[in-house]
Amino acid sequence: MSLAGKSALITGSTGGLGLAIAEGLAAQGCNIILNGLLSETEAAPVAEKIATTHGVKTIYDGADLRRPDAITAMIAHASKAFGGIDIVVNNAVVRHFAPIEDFPTERWNEALAVNLSAAFHTIRQTLPGMRASGFGRIINVASPYSFMGIANRVDYVTTKTAILGMTRAVALEITGTDITCNAVAPGVLPTPAIETKIATIAEARGVPVEVATKDYLAERQPSGRFTAMGGVAALIAFLCGSDARDINGVAIPVDSGWTAS
Repeated sequence: MSLAGKSALITGSTGGLGLAIAEGLAAQGCNIILNGLLSETEAAPVAEKIATTHGVKTIYDGADLRRPDAITAMIAHASKAFGGIDIVVNNAVVRHFAPIEDFPTERWNEALAVNLSAAFHTIRQTLPGMRASGFGRIINVASPYSFMGIANRVDYVTTKTAILGMTRAVALEITGTDITCNAVAPGVLPTPAIETKIATIAEARGVPVEVATKDYLAERQPSGRFTAMGGVAALIAFLCGSDARDINGVAIPVDSGWTAS
């Protein structure tokens, strides 16, 4: 499989899963548009490493995804640099932990903007170019919580459930083309945020981090291990290739059986 010459915009991609996705697509020859919260100076080494390692062009845009005008400017920036955007991966996410009666309104609005509306604006503005070129791939990063609920995470559960509806609706609008829209739902990933959360749990319980990690995973993933970011990235790379043109409108868990259980 080769995506040589294609361009991919991945939101929330300067670290963690987003960066793994960017690396996976760059390995297939994609030019990369990184997005995140870093300054231009901080992001430069990240972009340079991808470009040097994989021999592709890489740019960074620190668009604030809470702002539709910033998203519009980011797409214009990427389109000017690469002549268009062939692949969009909506990965950026924010989350807050609180019971609904204590949930701050500003955090709710932020989650709707970043987790859901940003995907809407990005798809809406890149789809015409995909139609014109005759090729496009849209990947929305969902979650096991797209299929189930959990207490004290109303923003995350709501937006990750809604992203599946968006995926299906968009998929039906692009049938009969070589454009697809799918969702991938990773399980527990060894991201800095998760590792920090587990460390906090370990401290509160007075147990080693290894014990807290084992207990945390046992409550979720039957495998008892973290989901590998490289595996999620590889699936997304496959979905972006020509062999996946008939996979459209689906949500694929990558969670070691969590949702199955």
